[in-house]
Amino acid sequence: MRAGEPHYDIVLKPQTADAEGHPVHGPVLRVMSVRATGARGETGYPRYAGEGVEADIDPRTRTVEAVTVDGEELPYGWVALVADEGEADDEDEAERA
Repeated sequence: MRAGEPHYDIVLKPQTADAEGHPVHGPVLRVMSVRATGARGETGYPRYAGEGVEADIDPRTRTVEAVTVDGEELPYGWVALVADEGEADDEDEAERA
């Protein structure tokens, strides 16, 4: 990846709900780095790809609008999010422990 090239780290997490029904995201299950392809996805947002992931990401809000992982839709109850600053690094450290 070249310096300055648009890229994101995508994290996959399970999504559950608390007692009041509010969404709660579980621990990070997988982290993948994606880079801009130069194309627009079906959603109209820029397409990013890498490590088996294709994602349409709104760069203004950093929202994953559409995603496939290893050519498949996410399993029910999983969510894909753009990693917060340091979130992908925290997962890397957990995997090494």
